[in-house]
Amino acid sequence: MTDPEAKELIDKIVGQIFGLQNPFTLDEFAAKFAFDIRLTSEVTDSKTGESTWVQSTQGNKFIKFANLTGNIEDSMQPAEQLNSMDDILRLWQKASFSCTERYLDSDNVSKSDAIYGSRNVYRSIDVSGSNNIAFCDTVQNSEFVAASQRSQGNVYSMRIDDSGNVSNSFQVTWSKNISNCFFVRDSSDLSDCMFSSQIEGKRFCIANMQYTEEEYRKWEKIVKAWILSN
Repeated sequence: MTDPEAKELIDKIVGQIFGLQNPFTLDEFAAKFAFDIRLTSEVTDSKTGESTWVQSTQGNKFIKFANLTGNIEDSMQPAEQLNSMDDILRLWQKASFSCTERYLDSDNVSKSDAIYGSRNVYRSIDVSGSNNIAFCDTVQNSEFVAASQRSQGNVYSMRIDDSGNVSNSFQVTWSKNISNCFFVRDSSDLSDCMFSSQIEGKRFCIANMQYTEEEYRKWEKIVKAWILSN
């Protein structure tokens, strides 16, 4: 997934959720909305010298998963005399590489690591069974999701944490069955609610207070513009 493709994906997600044009570049979007999410880091492939991306920079030698030959003999080393534990550790350091950009059964993925059965993924970690994902960590069975973590079954949403079955929403934490909501925490079965927590089965609530649809829509426009402001 190229940077322009990722930008187009972000634009589409923002447009769907907010009904407004995305004013941010990719870097600006990541800084504003993915600032607290574990993302991949750029390192250098120790064998080819090319840039590559990994979820953990522990260790000092890396090799891109796609550059592995698949021949186990290519990783074998000639036997050497072992006289101490120090010899084993020295030789292990010589032979040990950490794989980067590990993609299995996935397509159009870039700057990501540990991606399984997914497509169109950009700078994310541990994504499975999902499509059109950017700046996420541990997302499953989701589509068109950005800047989210530890969540599943979500669509067209941003900043979703520890939640499931969320759609067309922003900043939802530890909640389920949420649609068209903004800033919701510890709740379930909500639609068209904002700044609400520990409630369920409600619509048109702001800060846990009930409003008419007309009153809600007026403030919804203001909140959406505020979220996307610089």
